[in-house]
Amino acid sequence: MEQQPVADRGNGNRTIPLIGPGSGALQMINGITEIAPGSAIQEHFHNCEESILILSGNAIAVIDGTPHQMKAADASWVPAGVPHFFKNASDVEPLRIFWTYASVEATRTLVASGETRPIAAEHRRLVQTS
Repeated sequence: MEQQPVADRGNGNRTIPLIGPGSGALQMINGITEIAPGSAIQEHFHNCEESILILSGNAIAVIDGTPHQMKAADASWVPAGVPHFFKNASDVEPLRIFWTYASVEATRTLVASGETRPIAAEHRRLVQTS
């Protein structure tokens, strides 16, 4: 993830968008998110399906309130509208996930606040890392 634009997700978490409308995709968005040791992504849901593949590390995926232990090469599928979040199960190693949304119009709605934002708009807030 070095030398690539990333979207800062806070708490040491960051996302690298890979494929989306800016690269000509018409039906999907994907990318990689790195979740810092001991951290999590806020509980949220989307307006479309999402698939997540664990690239490295150990995760606790909480999907519709049910926790699932996941490790590298495990994959999950989350239907549209289902609340979920991923937590890094390690206090020392980062968790890296590869995600794909089934729509270029994908949105994220935070469960705690009800705030909804387009995924593509989140990725416009990119910063260069070194």
